[in-house]
Amino acid sequence: MKIEAHHANIKDPSFNIAWFKSFVLVFNALDNLDARRHVNRMCITADVPLIESGTTGFNGQVQPIKKGVTQCYDCTPKETPKSFPVCTIRSTPSQPIHCIVWAKSYLFNELFGISEDDPPELDRTEDEDNAEEIETLKQEADALKKIRQAMGTEDFARKLFEKIYTEDIERLRSMEDMWKTRKAPETLNYVELDSQASILEDDTLDQDQRIWSIAENVLVFNSSLTRLSNRLHELKSTTDGNVPPVLTFDKDDKDTLDFVASAANLRSTVFGIPTKSEFDIKQMAGNIIPAIATTNATTAALCVLEAFKIMQGNFQKAKMVFLAKSVDRTIDREDLRPPKSDCPVCGNAQATLVVDPTRTTLQNLVDDILKAKLGYSGEMTLNTEAGILYDPDEEDNLPRTFEDLGIKKDSFITVIDEEDEPRVNLILSVSEM
Repeated sequence: MKIEAHHANIKDPSFNIAWFKSFVLVFNALDNLDARRHVNRMCITADVPLIESGTTGFNGQVQPIKKGVTQCYDCTPKETPKSFPVCTIRSTPSQPIHCIVWAKSYLFNELFGISEDDPPELDRTEDEDNAEEIETLKQEADALKKIRQAMGTEDFARKLFEKIYTEDIERLRSMEDMWKTRKAPETLNYVELDSQASILEDDTLDQDQRIWSIAENVLVFNSSLTRLSNRLHELKSTTDGNVPPVLTFDKDDKDTLDFVASAANLRSTVFGIPTKSEFDIKQMAGNIIPAIATTNATTAALCVLEAFKIMQGNFQKAKMVFLAKSVDRTIDREDLRPPKSDCPVCGNAQATLVVDPTRTTLQNLVDDILKAKLGYSGEMTLNTEAGILYDPDEEDNLPRTFEDLGIKKDSFITVIDEEDEPRVNLILSVSEM
C-alpha cells in the first residue's frame, strides 16, 4: 500500500476536478458541512463514486453516492448551523455559548481575520432590537481597527483588554433600563489582573481540562495575543502586499483556541456567566460531539464493505447504512434512492468548458456556445458562487473576459433556462487550454 498525505484544505485549487478524476473511489471523513458539500460536488462533476460517512457520538452513517445512480449528499436538505441574535451576543449574553460565539466569530475576526458582515453564527435579522446593535457593532469594529494598529507593541494586550472589558462594559452599564430586570455586567481591571497573572506558572496553557481562574485566563489571553500577533507579522513578510494576511480560527490550532477560550471566559466573568474549561470550549466552538473510538472503527469498516460493492459494480447491492446505540448496538440498512430531479448538484446537466481565460469573453460563451451550439434563447441566467454573471436585464459583463470576471480554472458556472418550459440547469466546469 502506498499512502500519500496532503496537509492542506480539500478546497484548495490544486485539488481540482482532474485530481478527483485520478481516483477510482473517494471516501469522505470530514468534519464540516461545507467541505462535505464541496467534495460531493467535485465527485459528481468528475463522475467518481463517493462513500460519504460521518459519526456523532454513538451514531454512524454511510452513504454510497454515484452520479446518475443514487442520491447525492445535497439531494436531502441538511440542518444549518445555529445562529444567535446580534443583540444577545453583543449586549445581553446569558450562556457560555454566547460568549464563545462573540470571541470566535466577532473578536477574533476583527483582530486577525477579515471583518465579516454576516458570520454564520450571528443572526442579523433587521428587527428593532437588532438594528441598533448592528450599528453599534460597526462602530466598535472601527474602534478595534485602530487598536489593531498597536499589534506587536507592549501596549497591545492592555489596549484591547481595556477596550472590550472596561470601556465597552461601562457603556453597557450606562444603559440603565437594560439592567432593570437582569444583573448588570461588571468591568475588569487590567492592571490588577495582569499583576496577578504575571506570577503564575506557564503550565496553565497545558491544563485544558480544568476551569481556569480569572488571572489564568488573563495569562492565556496575553500569551495567545503575542503568539497570534507574531504569526500575523510573519505572514505579512511572506505574502503578496496586495493581499492582506489573515488568520482563521481552527479548533485544533492551539494559538487560536487559547485566544477564543480565554476571551470567552473573561467575557463570561464580566456577565456573571459560569466559565468553561478549554476542552469544553473546543467542543462548543467546533460544534463537536465527542468521538467514540468504537463508533469510528465500526463506521470505517462499514465504509469498506460498501466500497467493495461499488468497486465490483454492484450498485444494486449497495446500501445506506446507519449505526445506532440501543439496548443492543444495531445496524440498519436502506436501499439507495435514485437522484432527485430538483437537486441543485446532481439534478443538473454537467459539462466541461475549456477556455483561454485571457481571451474568452462572456459574450463568446453566451452567443457562440449556449445560443449557437446548445440552442438556448436569450432567456437564461448565468451564475457563479460570487453571484449573477448574466441575465436578460444584466448584460454589462458580456464584453469582459473570464480573467476579468475572476472565473478561474475549476470554477463553476450554472446556466438556468428561464423559458416557460425550461430544460434542466447546466453546470459548466471551467478548464483552461
